[in-house]
Amino acid sequence: MKIMIVGAGAIGGWLAAVLARGGAEVSLLARGATLDAVRQQGLILQEGETTSAFPLAASANPTDLPAPDLIVFSVKTHALADAARSLAPVLAKGPAVMTAMNGLPWWFLEGGPLAGTTLRSLDPDGTIANAFAPCRPIGGVVHASTRVERPGTIRVVKIDRLIVGDAARETSPLTRTFADIVERGGAHCPVTSDIRSEIWMKLAGNSNTNPLSALTRLSATPLLETPILRELLLAMMAEFEAVGRRLDMAAQMPADQRLVITAKLGNFRTSMLEDADAGRRLEIDGLLGCIVEIADRLNEPVPVSQTVYALGKGLDLSAALAAC
Repeated sequence: MKIMIVGAGAIGGWLAAVLARGGAEVSLLARGATLDAVRQQGLILQEGETTSAFPLAASANPTDLPAPDLIVFSVKTHALADAARSLAPVLAKGPAVMTAMNGLPWWFLEGGPLAGTTLRSLDPDGTIANAFAPCRPIGGVVHASTRVERPGTIRVVKIDRLIVGDAARETSPLTRTFADIVERGGAHCPVTSDIRSEIWMKLAGNSNTNPLSALTRLSATPLLETPILRELLLAMMAEFEAVGRRLDMAAQMPADQRLVITAKLGNFRTSMLEDADAGRRLEIDGLLGCIVEIADRLNEPVPVSQTVYALGKGLDLSAALAAC
């Protein structure tokens, strides 16, 4: 299988290495220092004391790379529209596309009470939906901790699993083959016929801990152990569950139990906290804005989430203005 990875960061880089080790023909759409590093030394994966190098085709121009059977997008939610534009000639040929990203994919509302509508918070002008129209969408939910040590070098911290499933709910042969390749590459890759529930379950934690950690500049332990902030997390989770019920998404576990599990992960820093500290744009629309928008469509009140979202948008705007 020919697989193109878009976004050779912590997750995209790790996945590229796993797929190459599993026997796929992997190419990377990359730029800048990452592109230079991969061309010079290959993609480097560090696992414990083991370091492996994977010589992969890499380019900043997608038409220079082998025509893919599958394109895996592992970019920030706010970068997906630009990525779709740059890949328009490749996407027009109708490869399968997988999102291994935070937040909700553009097709998430199909099959539910809001089917036929789009989320302006994710795709305000329809760029994403139009670009991916010829393609079969596949969802990917990554439960893994990796980091970029330096451009082109990925350090594995802890890997749990990568869950995949077709948006159409009927597992395609391509999705099954992809999962087999990931398993051969050394990572557990279960296939589900209900990838929406897996996406929703992961967002149940990301939609609150990420923005609050960015706003407070706190890592997980003080965020969870400060009573007033813990109550704020629980209030956001309750609103999330109410929206989920309206979407026919059953709650996977009680909110307080989810916080217990989160605490067991240690004093980690969320991706949005890392972005905030670095002065980068935030995934506030992809992780929380989409929930506020869905709630508004359903006339479901979410005052706490709406307030946190507004503050997160302000922080994101300040980063954008600083970059000008």
